[in-house]
Amino acid sequence: MLDTSALRDNIRYLQKAHMVLAFLLHFYVHSIPPSDDIEEIHIPRAISIPLVEVSQQLGTAPVLTFADTVLWNWELADPSKPLSASNIRYINLLSGTEAERAFYASSGIIELKGVEMLQIIETFMSLPNTTEPASVAKIAMDLAQLKVIIDDMTQTFRDIRETVDPQVFYWQCRPWWKGAPTDCSKPQWVFEGVPNSALADTSGPSAGQSTVMHALDIFLDIDHKLLKKREPAPSQQNKRADTGFMERMRRYMPGLHREYLARIGSVPRTLREVALSTPTLQSPYNDVVESLKVLRDVHIRIVCLYVVNMAHAEPPAGVKVRKEGGGAARGTGGNEASNLLKAGRDATRRAMIQP
Repeated sequence: MLDTSALRDNIRYLQKAHMVLAFLLHFYVHSIPPSDDIEEIHIPRAISIPLVEVSQQLGTAPVLTFADTVLWNWELADPSKPLSASNIRYINLLSGTEAERAFYASSGIIELKGVEMLQIIETFMSLPNTTEPASVAKIAMDLAQLKVIIDDMTQTFRDIRETVDPQVFYWQCRPWWKGAPTDCSKPQWVFEGVPNSALADTSGPSAGQSTVMHALDIFLDIDHKLLKKREPAPSQQNKRADTGFMERMRRYMPGLHREYLARIGSVPRTLREVALSTPTLQSPYNDVVESLKVLRDVHIRIVCLYVVNMAHAEPPAGVKVRKEGGGAARGTGGNEASNLLKAGRDATRRAMIQP
């Protein structure tokens, strides 16, 4: 069992250690032959103890996360050139398929576009007065640019179909990402040498753990928890969705990312409140929200193609899978995919400022 104390003063070493240990965790768990008789899977101390220690240092979950697969899992294809969407190569794969590498690459492109988005958010947060004409003009210009960024992200979602085969994704890549059961179903994961390991967050990686998308929702004041009275009223299907999913996914982010999201949420007036009191900003704000709604419409179609449709198809010959309970298809983070995504899309639409 490796000692992690030497890593504590270097965040890059901690990130690398988390990625290596989390990949080993999932390799170990999902290399056990499927059987309906397995009640528990015991994670060896050599993995469980250092993984939990490193996770505590980073303020994240002791399981494979979005950060492990996308944010910390790449190298420059050409070290002599700067970081860009075309100069990233994803290193570690669970399935060994190029579909998995392409899926990570698509997520990486969205994260890089998100950097441009974060610059816009930072500019808004640094404005001393959001009512001055110069500030209003700057916000309007940045909102127009933000719409372009979100439209680019949407195109990246559409392009996934050209590089990631749905059948390979669902039957060869996705099973490796699965975390521990979030209910009482079996097999439960037991982290040897770790007290109360059953209480750990271990549902696995999900695009819902992307900090840039959470930042965008907070910036635009998207009400996923249905706490604010907006029109149209939530449907019964919206109310049945997991309204705490987005907040729960933040526990799988690095702690510094959660701190940043808290800072965005602490502004005296949200962008939506500024737009509500500034008529010239209402149309640019609504344009951005509409673009985000379109992105989520496309995301729903992608999930239907890659998860929902595949969940109702027969596995390819030679693929062994553990039997699971019936019901709705679930996303990689253990969520009920269709209801959840539609609720997120509808919450986005409700943020639009009514005439």
